[in-house]
Formats: sequence, structure tokens, C-alpha cells
Amino acid sequence: MRLFLSLLAATSLFTLTPMKSPADSVTSLYDLKVNSLDGQPVDLARYRGHVTLVVNTASKCGFTPQYAGLEKLYQNYQSQGMVILGFPANDFGHQEPGTAQEIGAFCTLKFHVTFPMFEKVVTKGPGQSPVYQFLTTGFPAPTWNFCKYLVDKNGKVLQEFPSKVTPESKELTSAIDAALKS
Repeated sequence: MRLFLSLLAATSLFTLTPMKSPADSVTSLYDLKVNSLDGQPVDLARYRGHVTLVVNTASKCGFTPQYAGLEKLYQNYQSQGMVILGFPANDFGHQEPGTAQEIGAFCTLKFHVTFPMFEKVVTKGPGQSPVYQFLTTGFPAPTWNFCKYLVDKNGKVLQEFPSKVTPESKELTSAIDAALKS
């Protein structure tokens, strides 16, 4: 009986102690490391102190023309301390089937994208990237391509903007202006 109670106590303690995932220790977007579109490791800590707009992108989507608006937004706000981080994803309608090289060429040639682009990620469900695990803690997961997450200078998510909110929208630019002032 004593052995049974010892085993029961040990099992109870084991099952009550939750396993920690790497995302549990992430308190800021800037705690994460990712790979650039060309496969080079990037520590997102380099963006600490910037207001950051994280966008899941796709090359064959009805929202793909938002690349032009995102680039314009980046050019207008970069000198004020704002950066855009593009994360290609093939999660919605398989609208980002390209390789990293194809995505890079498309973004450069078609939209003259100069903001940082990263390797293709999974934005929701099994295999979700640590970036999107962090972004969707307390905020909705993307429901389509070109969902935007505004992150403050310390790496905390301020707001999520669905795909239909364009880079030129007053809603988004007002939120960026407010984040830059704080």
C-alpha cells in the first residue's frame, strides 16, 4: 500500500507539472531568432527599439498587391523607427508555393520590396512557427494572407489587423503613429 501511495503521489506530481515549450519563455518578439529569406540566421533582437509590423505574405493572392503599399509604408516610416517583417506562408489556398529564391525574385522584381523578408513559415495549427505562436498569444491567428501584427518597441503585440486593412488605411497608419510616439 505504501508503495502504491508513493507511486500515486509521484505520478500526480508529474502530471500536474506542465511541460514548458520554447515559446513559454518568450516574452518579446525580439527574443526570437529566425532565418532570412536567403537562409541566414537573424536575431530579431536587432529590431528592439523599433515599432514592427509583422505580415504573413503570399505571392499568388488577391491581397498580393499590398506588397506595394507595405513597401511605401516602410519607406515613409523607416527613418522614424518602424520596420516591416515579411513572413511568406502557404497556409491559405496554397498561395505561396514558391521557393525562397522565387519569393525573393518576385518581391524584388514585381514590388521592389526592400523591407526584411524571412523564410516561409506556418502561421497557425500544427507546426506553427515560434513567431506566430508569440503573435497569436492573446490575438487571433491569421485567417488569410496579409494579416498584420503591430508590435511595440519592446516586442509586445499591440494590435492585429486583418488582411482587408490595407497598408494605406488610416486605421493602420494612426496605430503606427501612436506606437512611434510612445
